[in-house]
This record gives sequence, structure tokens and C-alpha cells, in this order.
Amino acid sequence: MAGDAALVAELRATLLSGHGERVPLDANACLENLDLAGPGRVLNTEAARAVLFVEGPAGVAPSVLSRVEALELPVFAITVDPSRPARAADEPPPAAGTAAYSVPSLAPDALSHTLFPHLISAIKGVEVAVGRRLPVMRESIANRLTLDASMASLRLAVASALVDHVPVLGIVLGTVASAGDTLAITGIQAFLLLQIAAVYGHDPDLTRLAELVPVVGGGFGWRALARELSGFIPVAGVVIKGGIAYAGTLVVGQGAAFYYQHGRPMSSKQVRALYEDARKRAVEMGRELVARVNPARRRGGNDGGRA
Repeated sequence: MAGDAALVAELRATLLSGHGERVPLDANACLENLDLAGPGRVLNTEAARAVLFVEGPAGVAPSVLSRVEALELPVFAITVDPSRPARAADEPPPAAGTAAYSVPSLAPDALSHTLFPHLISAIKGVEVAVGRRLPVMRESIANRLTLDASMASLRLAVASALVDHVPVLGIVLGTVASAGDTLAITGIQAFLLLQIAAVYGHDPDLTRLAELVPVVGGGFGWRALARELSGFIPVAGVVIKGGIAYAGTLVVGQGAAFYYQHGRPMSSKQVRALYEDARKRAVEMGRELVARVNPARRRGGNDGGRA
């Protein structure tokens, strides 16, 4: 972290919030303040993933920012201006580049909708470890892990369903593919549960799955029933099956995150609303995915819509 000293201290306090009175040493070690004033100082960035550069409304001198960019890391330039609304960067920075953000304050709510989604992309691969140490980022990290797992389930289910609709090949491999995708999607969801448990500070072991099965069990039942029904719907079954896999995984991940955040499961009404919203969005994504795989279907019309 670098920039205005007072704002850097405030940002550090925000990122380390949620630990109570005593901040663990490994949490403090996640963050390092950079003093760019010392001429010729060599900075060790071997373990660094990103630079958070924070300044007030006056902005930052180009020469200072260019020195930060020379570190060859993603740079998140944050301007704190209470008179302006929050604005996220149009695109996250590449492996080495700068993305500019404007926030009215360094409060968690202001950062969770602007900075955090892009910062999580920059720390991909260590996001679970970061979540364990920085509680303020846990919800955002759990959301990203859930969306990634849901998209993986969607692609897997659509690929399996497409096999079912290929003449001859579907007859020979359809049953195997359907059984395989069920096991694979269940594996994706089980791994997601362990990841979310770890993000919220719990050791990821198999006993954790037993704890969470009652929390998200309703999603498994609806997904299994809907998958069976979708197998009888020609063509539309492809997108429906993908939508079900996506929605089921989303319910599992968000249900687990809600449980760890609030100490209780979602209500049945909350789960049903979440599942229905996820299913609708997933059907749209599944339709687009099938259209990419089979452009002829896109030209021939929307069969899934008629079903």
C-alpha cells in the first residue's frame, strides 16, 4: 500500500477490521506499506500480488504513480473524494497496469462494490488464504468462488447434455455422461463448501461437509428433481440442465456463506427466491453457451424459448 500516509493508515485499518481487539500477526503480514520517498530504494515484490495506491481529491503526481507502475504489478489507484459518488474501474488492471477508482470513503461498503471484485481477480489462487486473514473481504471472496464454481457446473452440465442430443453418440454415451456430470458437479460443490469454510476461518476437512449438508440440502433435492425432468425435454433440456447446475451450485455456495456470516441457515423462503432467480439467469447463460457451440441453432430460432 502506498500514497497519502493518513489514507493508507485508514485503508489498512479497514482491511484489518473484523478481528476484534487483537489482529493476528499473519493478517498484518498480508499488507505492507511502501515508502516511495526514499530515493533508489529497492523493493522486494516477489510475494506481492497488487499495489493499492490511495490519494485524496487532489490526485497524485504522475511521477509518483509511474514509480509505482514500475513495480510491474497490478496497481489499484483509489481516489477518496466525499463529494463524488463511488466509481469502479471500467476494467480490472492487467498483470501490470493501473485501474482508477473513486470512492466517497474507505468504509467497507464503498470498497466492496468498487475495489474488491477486481482486487480478488488479482489475488486469484490465494484468495482463500486472504479471506482467512482479512474478514472484511470474506463475503466478496465467497461470492467470487461461488460464481466461478457455478459457471464450471454450468459448462459441465451443458457439455453433458449436448452429448445426449448427438445421434448414436447420445445413445451410447448419454447415460455415462449424465452419471459422470452428476458426480463431477457434486465434487465441484463439495470443494466449494470446503473453500468457503476455509475463507471464514474454519479448517477445511470432511467433517465440515457433514456440518453443512443440512444447511444446503434443500438445493440438492430441487436440483436432482429438476435434472430428471429436464432429461425429457428435447433441445430445451440442454439449457435447462445447465441452468439447474448453475442455480444449484449458487444456492450451495451462497447458503454456506450465509450460514457462516449469520450463524444460521437461510430460511426456506430465502433459498427458494435465490434458487429461482439463479435459475432464470442461468437459463439465459446456458442458451448463449449452446448458441456458441452450435451457431446453426442460433440461426434456426429459439427452440428453448418455445419449450
